[in-house]
Amino acid sequence: MEVDLKPDSEAVAQRAVEILVETSKTAIEERGVFNWAVSGGSTPRRMLELLSETDDLDWSKTHLFQVDERIAPEGSPQRNATMLDEALLTETFLSLNSPAGIHLMPVNASPISQGVADYSDELSAQLGESTVFDLVQLGLGGDGHTASLIPGDPILDEMSSSVGVSQEYQGTKRMSLTRPILDCARVLLWVVAGESKQEAVRQLLERDQAIPGSLLNQEHAVLVLDQAAAG
Repeated sequence: MEVDLKPDSEAVAQRAVEILVETSKTAIEERGVFNWAVSGGSTPRRMLELLSETDDLDWSKTHLFQVDERIAPEGSPQRNATMLDEALLTETFLSLNSPAGIHLMPVNASPISQGVADYSDELSAQLGESTVFDLVQLGLGGDGHTASLIPGDPILDEMSSSVGVSQEYQGTKRMSLTRPILDCARVLLWVVAGESKQEAVRQLLERDQAIPGSLLNQEHAVLVLDQAAAG
């Protein structure tokens, strides 16, 4: 894993945008499209705000997916999609850009198993049978969870589907990309900031198998973190 240490969370967000843009240019040049997935959280929110201000990403050739989403009503502040709308997909942004595709997780499907199947099909349709993302942006919880791969949750053992549903965690169940599709990403971009992440960062760097983050393939991973998270 490549580690890129920055002085603060603002610098982390700026570096994340640089990596996104660099990766997008390579993907579009080589394959004609940039497919990536975004997580929720405060640091990714700032990254998305900065991304909305850059002219360096060709949105007409970009497909944006979600890494995970809480099973909550549309418009709920708990939803990562709500943060996406506020930080990136504003009316001003959309008036200036035309993304090739915004693929939100159908967490209000009934039954939820149908939503899982639908999103799996959507991934395969856009990414191909190999379901390889050009870039997946991840965060890291204080307990070492990433995406919505929760410590001790059966979703950690889901290997037959690219999408799964967690058990209830902090008040909600969540739809999430699973380990197999995350492991296949051409770039796995960890964006981590804050003192509360110090122990999880240590475990991640030491490949401590007690945390979900350490179970993922680190061969093509980049960890961008601030000094507070590094300790």
